[in-house]
Amino acid sequence: MAERGRPRTFDKDAALQRAMEVFWIKGYEGASMTDLTSAMGIASPSLYAAFGSKEELFRQAVQHYSATEGLEIWGSVTEAKTAYEAVEGYLMQTARVFTRRNKPPGCLVVLSGLHPTEHSETVRRELLGLRTQSIEGLRQRLQQGVAAGEISPQADLMAIARYYVTVQQGMSIQARDGATRQQLEHVARAALAAWTPLTSAQA
Repeated sequence: MAERGRPRTFDKDAALQRAMEVFWIKGYEGASMTDLTSAMGIASPSLYAAFGSKEELFRQAVQHYSATEGLEIWGSVTEAKTAYEAVEGYLMQTARVFTRRNKPPGCLVVLSGLHPTEHSETVRRELLGLRTQSIEGLRQRLQQGVAAGEISPQADLMAIARYYVTVQQGMSIQARDGATRQQLEHVARAALAAWTPLTSAQA
């Protein structure tokens, strides 16, 4: 009896990596099925069989990005000994990761779905959720700084977290526009100069 269906003949993880880079460069709406299948080296039926839909492929690509590229940045936050070092590592690693020559510039989560359409609103909401998680994750790390006596209990932790994430998101756009690592490091240092007045601010 003949085997039903064709066996998968491609490396799904490698195909997902290539799809991630297409979305990273072109965004969700800008990445056509032709762009994706060409980069992944598969036909449309294989893409749908393996991933279900363009939206699900994008969702898995974002998850892959968070677990690989994003981890390089957030690892410096979770491993830092102090809250200041966490924010410093967050911004300096951003300057490095967003400007690597062998990867698309900037951040997939920031750049790939800013403008909603009828077909991408769900994607935009999910990316918004991830960006919101970044703010909350940094706020929680700052809260540890309060507990350790590094940061004033009166400091507005949410405002500080939102400020540094906003700086990081701006660095993503600058990187896409061609800024170098050194230029982004200067931006990071300028933002870090605000640390003492922000963290010692009284209500």
